[in-house]
Amino acid sequence: MKEDIKTKPNQNRQQRSQQMCRTIEVVANVDHDDMSPPVMSPVVVSSNTGDDLNLIPPLNFAMVDNGIFRSGFPDSANFSFLQTLNLRSVIYLCPEPYSEANTGFLKSNGIRLFQFGIEGYKEPFVNIPEDTIREALKVVLDVRNHPVLIHCNRGKHRTGCLVGCLRKLQRWCLSSVFDEYQRFAAAKARVSDQRFMELFDVSSLKHLPMSFSCSKK
Repeated sequence: MKEDIKTKPNQNRQQRSQQMCRTIEVVANVDHDDMSPPVMSPVVVSSNTGDDLNLIPPLNFAMVDNGIFRSGFPDSANFSFLQTLNLRSVIYLCPEPYSEANTGFLKSNGIRLFQFGIEGYKEPFVNIPEDTIREALKVVLDVRNHPVLIHCNRGKHRTGCLVGCLRKLQRWCLSSVFDEYQRFAAAKARVSDQRFMELFDVSSLKHLPMSFSCSKK
């Protein structure tokens, strides 16, 4: 009986983690034995028209760090650009089902989708689930998921909070964390988001390995 009691907390933690992250298996033709990061090709945006392919990045696209990118929700016009990133994973921070077109793109390119459904409330009703952000950070920190694209709808609030918490792990000062958040959120910046990032406790994640450029400063 004692053994059963001990195993229940572990089972409950596993169930909560599974509920927070919906991992959709859309991987096609991926070698699971090879966990080394894929080689990234340089992103070249063509300025020519006609037969040349114009590569259009998603809304609010930017590089966060080596192998980590952020953006708003990509549409079909952005697929060619995303292919140049050689993505291995996508972290989707909205609760709505992933679109059929985007799911097809992931499947055809062997990209894995991690969905963390965070509701997009407006102030003063913003409720950012700390446990969900923490689980998403674990996916970001795992180099086996790189290159990875983080996105929500507009690439401002939910994505900004996740990236801001990552910056705290990278030992950025709060003013720099807020500056980066505000560059993307602009006039839509929320005090509640910045308060969340300020109070977010990164101590439980410091034991995880980081291989990012900023973590070595």
